[in-house]
Amino acid sequence: MTKVYICGKLVDKAQAVVSVFDHGLLYGDGVFEGIRVYSGKVFLIDEHVERLYESAEAIRLEIPMTRAAMAQALNETVAANGIHDGYIRLVVTRGAGTLGLDPKKTSDPQVIIIADSIALYPSEMYQQGLKLITASTLRNHPQALSPRIKSLNYLNNILAKIEGADAGCVEAVMMNHLGHVAECTGDNIFLVKNGVISTPGTDAGILEGITRNCVIKLAREAGYEVREKTLIRHDIYVADECFLTGTAAEVIPATSLDGRLIGDGKPGPVTKDLLERFHKFVRNQ
Repeated sequence: MTKVYICGKLVDKAQAVVSVFDHGLLYGDGVFEGIRVYSGKVFLIDEHVERLYESAEAIRLEIPMTRAAMAQALNETVAANGIHDGYIRLVVTRGAGTLGLDPKKTSDPQVIIIADSIALYPSEMYQQGLKLITASTLRNHPQALSPRIKSLNYLNNILAKIEGADAGCVEAVMMNHLGHVAECTGDNIFLVKNGVISTPGTDAGILEGITRNCVIKLAREAGYEVREKTLIRHDIYVADECFLTGTAAEVIPATSLDGRLIGDGKPGPVTKDLLERFHKFVRNQ
């Protein structure tokens, strides 16, 4: 029986409930993290916990426990569910309140931790690469909502995800308000051209992914040049390789965009090398 952490306790999932008046449900008012578990160990736990608290601070949501207590709760939830390799969804809601936007009229923020198995991309997608489209849905304007806040309101990404699904793709590239490449609906994007790795910088309106930062670090340690720079769709079309990074995806090749092959239309050597290095890093953490 799956155990869910809520209200400071581990309960059966059927008992893991929140109020219908919780502003996390009513208005998407809250923050979350998606975290991987490898060999029973929470992956980069300190980085994920820190980002959660930064997101909460940015929306003036006070999490009712310390960072150390949060890390302990994560580990206890993983252990209680016997997760060896899996996924954690960590959610903090604003709490229940009145009908209306005012967060001052809410109380009792809910900390929810779900640890379970994860549905990964099929192995053939790592062997053949993903097909991408360019979504017409733009990334949220960074001056309207900071992309560094991992909030419960993901409608922007969901609409782009729907576009991708309608086109038979599991991912879609999202542009920012300037027409520059930002990220995919749930993953960061990287290009390889003449051995140089490029990825949009944080000024492009992206979520600064923890897997993204890990892969950048691993690539630089391996001697690759990595540039954070402005990219346009043309750069993807003419790239030698393209790959995505994310909590679930890890490092996955993308081999076409809008029906046009990227490079030779096959996963490239840099992508394969970084996926292997990432797996080695995970095993040795």
